[in-house]
Amino acid sequence: MKHSKRITLGVAALAASAALVLSGCSSSSSTTSAATSTDGSALTPVKLQLQWFTQAQFAGYYAALDQGYFADEGLDVTIVEGGTDIVPQTQLADGAVDYAVAWVPKALASREQGAGITDVAQILQKSGTLQVSMADKNIKTAADLKGKVVGNWGYGNEFEMFAGITKAGLDPATDVQLVQQAFDESGLLDGSIDAAQAETYNEYAQILETINPATGKLYQPSDLNVIDWNDEGTAMLQDAIWANTDKLNNDQAYQDQTVKFLTAALKGWIYARDNPQKASDIVVAKGSQLGASHQLWQTNEINKLIWPSPDGIGMIDDSAWKQTVDVAMTAKNLEGTTVITKEPDSDAYTNTYVQKALDALKGEGVDVTGTSYAPITVTLTEGGK
Repeated sequence: MKHSKRITLGVAALAASAALVLSGCSSSSSTTSAATSTDGSALTPVKLQLQWFTQAQFAGYYAALDQGYFADEGLDVTIVEGGTDIVPQTQLADGAVDYAVAWVPKALASREQGAGITDVAQILQKSGTLQVSMADKNIKTAADLKGKVVGNWGYGNEFEMFAGITKAGLDPATDVQLVQQAFDESGLLDGSIDAAQAETYNEYAQILETINPATGKLYQPSDLNVIDWNDEGTAMLQDAIWANTDKLNNDQAYQDQTVKFLTAALKGWIYARDNPQKASDIVVAKGSQLGASHQLWQTNEINKLIWPSPDGIGMIDDSAWKQTVDVAMTAKNLEGTTVITKEPDSDAYTNTYVQKALDALKGEGVDVTGTSYAPITVTLTEGGK
């Protein structure tokens, strides 16, 4: 999920434009669950703000809606699409929605600017961001980027890369040629960019959905090299569910609602894990503009970023959080700006509510860790159709 403008921003601007990836126009469309529960009682209206348009990056929420999990918890959930001019965490802080999906560093930038938001469930346990190059460029680690033309999207998506380049002993300002890339892989495919930014679940698939002119067939993973920032040690936490900090601290009804919301949302992600084809089909039926094979690929790749979750899906790992904060405070872009300038306070995240949700699911006999999870094999088609 990303923005369509391509400039590198400072902290203040980042906070104002931090809605992402990918891993992608404003939209007011939404999807709503039934207004009454199975016993006929009224449901509590709840709005969830996404970072981007309908796509399988958010399959778990659409599955929870489709399967009636939110209604089972007494909630009438409206899923609000994101867009280029939507900043999810700002929508949440301003009271327009009840919960929001946002990348951790972007949300932390907004918190530093005064947004009262708290990470209550860390859905993605790993970063999905890659730097992708053609195999003949022999770019396999961050150190190999020296002297290369390196693309990035800006808008706060670049900090893992800047941290990785710096960690490799290179100066991002002089040792690589940094360029703003389009939110597709056209620069990589036409050879103007040596290593392009991509999300495992979106842009990487776009390459594999393209005909390789040298072979007349689709590009294959063997045609490419990837730098994975998880391997380089500079990955930052991405999709998380954020809640209103003040309400968490002062509103018992909102606290109870948060547990119910997370219980249903996590159950939706577990459904997507166990039924990737059905979850993908649900997203396609909800009106995604992406093709069916691309959506199934996206569902599968998102699952890889979640599972297995040894502590339970949604639990926020202290070490991963610390690494994200460290990178956010120390990695500088070309403007010399970091994502945040100081350590977040203790309200930045909590495992209190997700733990209660996990306990409820375990009480139902639901597998919340996915220890035996194995991804499926997805066959992409040209254009992701």
